[in-house]
Amino acid sequence: MKYYDKLIFELSKPGRTGYSLPAPESSSVSSIDANLLRASAPQLPEVSEIDVVRHYTNLSQMNFGVDTGFYPLGSCTMKYNPKINEEIASLPSFLGLHPLQPDDTVSGAKAVYEGLDSALAAITGMRHFTFLPCAGAHGELTGLMIIRSYHMSRGDTRRTKIIVPDSAHGTNPASAAVCGLEIVEVKSNADGLVDVNDLKPLLDDTIAGIMMTNPNTLGLFERDIKEIARLVHEAGGLLYYDGANMNPLVGTVRPGDMGFDVMHLNLHKTFSTPHGGGGPGSGPVGVCEKLVPFLGVRVSGFHGNFSVILRAYTYILMLGRQNVKMVGPLATLNANYIKESLKDKYKLPIPSVCKHEFVYDGLIDDGAREGVPGATTLDVAKRLLDFGFHAPTIYFPLLFHQALMIEPTETESKETIDEFIEVMRRIADEAAENPDILHQAPHNAPITRPDETTAARNPILRYQA
Repeated sequence: MKYYDKLIFELSKPGRTGYSLPAPESSSVSSIDANLLRASAPQLPEVSEIDVVRHYTNLSQMNFGVDTGFYPLGSCTMKYNPKINEEIASLPSFLGLHPLQPDDTVSGAKAVYEGLDSALAAITGMRHFTFLPCAGAHGELTGLMIIRSYHMSRGDTRRTKIIVPDSAHGTNPASAAVCGLEIVEVKSNADGLVDVNDLKPLLDDTIAGIMMTNPNTLGLFERDIKEIARLVHEAGGLLYYDGANMNPLVGTVRPGDMGFDVMHLNLHKTFSTPHGGGGPGSGPVGVCEKLVPFLGVRVSGFHGNFSVILRAYTYILMLGRQNVKMVGPLATLNANYIKESLKDKYKLPIPSVCKHEFVYDGLIDDGAREGVPGATTLDVAKRLLDFGFHAPTIYFPLLFHQALMIEPTETESKETIDEFIEVMRRIADEAAENPDILHQAPHNAPITRPDETTAARNPILRYQA
């Protein structure tokens, strides 16, 4: 029997139990408000301990993570989380802290915040950071609130628009809308970079600023960033840096030096703390000198995700000043190595040197013949699962119809990357010769191609016998 083939409720048998507790001293519920009492007992599974252990152990093995295999998820930087990070975050002196403790009992935790603030300021060129935001998008919202507060403090109430490139992460316009800003789109040019000529007419006294990530979502460095910064600043706007793509810049280039005024970092990406599955996360926001007075905006209770902050600080201290400088160049090297190794099999719409990630636009030969459909990006992604690799990001960015976005990170060895390249070449050959192999993939997974849209829109959240 495969323990993941059934729900835990389906393993249930009346009378079975996996625990032993002493009988309660009193069965009275008179002290509980009647409105809080159930009308009937909850329907809980009755299973032995061994069945519970096997069931959830098998379920855990169905999951994919960076600890189990290569995870080249473009635009999301799924880098390895060193176990020393976990050891430090699990120290009883940190683990047992309570956010309401008196300040004089948490001097160690305060030193962590101060130390990480200094380290991130040095790495990014910002002046100070707040660690309240609990995720990247939360950081975006916080940064935009700071931008609005800055303009309002100067009586500049007309500045209610934010410029967002057409290649931006989807959270950028969403965060701006939540902040009450109107989104103005700036187009990309043929090279995949912000079109400065398209930007110029957009700049007037209604513009609060521009949101950018550099390198951008195509993995390309915005060569005109100094000119963009000059134009936006002369128009009275500010520059917001989306730190999702900071990984290739660590130790090499600083957003503050490019002219950015405010930024967020994803500690759960760039600084190796675990992420995925909805958390945990941390999106600290850094600002330049003139925005420091606006850094006190409260966007969460207490002091953010302290355990994630601990892991990030540990990661930086373990690397040290010299080894931090290797992060960006190695991430860039790995990405360009894969890009050049596969460009004879996959369409490369923008051939320039990339940074941490790059985008293919499907297969050069997808096997399409008269009456035979070709293999798609989705088929490539599904086939990769048969070889133990997580799929890259697919169908994003929206600039390309069959986008396949790959980011290897600096933590992967050449041997792992070579194996990935070999598998990608094999899949391309299969697509050209017999695309049905890809159409039916994955061939050895517990589930193959679920109806993900229906599952998301109409989730079944309760067991029904």
